[in-house]
Amino acid sequence: MALQHGDDRRSRKAAPSGLALRLRVVARQALDLVYPPQALDGGARPLSHGLSAEAWSKLRFIAEPVCDGCGTPFEYAVAERCAACLAKPRAFARARSAVIYDDASRDLILQFKHADRLDLAPLLTAWVGRAAAELIAEADAVVPVPLHPLRLIRRRYNQAAEIARPLARREGLAYLPDALVRRRATDSQGGKGAGGRRRNVAGAFEVPKRRRGQVAGRRILLIDDVLTTGATAEACAKALLQAGAAQVALATVARVQEREL
Repeated sequence: MALQHGDDRRSRKAAPSGLALRLRVVARQALDLVYPPQALDGGARPLSHGLSAEAWSKLRFIAEPVCDGCGTPFEYAVAERCAACLAKPRAFARARSAVIYDDASRDLILQFKHADRLDLAPLLTAWVGRAAAELIAEADAVVPVPLHPLRLIRRRYNQAAEIARPLARREGLAYLPDALVRRRATDSQGGKGAGGRRRNVAGAFEVPKRRRGQVAGRRILLIDDVLTTGATAEACAKALLQAGAAQVALATVARVQEREL
């Protein structure tokens, strides 16, 4: 499992391709000193945050009021939690997301996730840090949603870890990349309904016995890229709580709007 979630030294030895991707990011930053940089989305004249004005204007950032449970945005501050959270509380105590998952944010996230765009990680990490500030203040440790080892080999990096690692470092929190593992391969969640997603990931995650001491009694901040139905986060939170975590909260880059979680 060192290949999947080992510390930085083990990861460099086991997955040189991941190191090569990070070196590519450094090289790209060096080139910016010689050639005028483009925006991260490919547009011209990047603003201070790295995106073009056109791309930035299309993003829908989530602001209060939101459901304190799942983070879904409210039009008005009518209650602390939405009807879905009141009817069926989740294993994760609270969740926050930075932006609505739509055409504008989807393009950035898919590039980050599947197109080796690790240069987007600092921007997405900053978004998560702002959106989840309250959760970060309550957390003791940060855990990324893990990939199965075979998928990690194909993708070469875990997008959730590329946000979780720098976020934990910046906030002075423990980073626990090995605390949670995906013990079996699962189908892609894409195209599945809420029930299909729950069945797909049921029992797919666990905290290895040798890692339970890292989790026990701690308030965990779980990191993922997108919150859709909440099935993956729910399965992860259950595994962490069963291993003795005091609480699990969730922070993601984006969340689907108008979907019952």
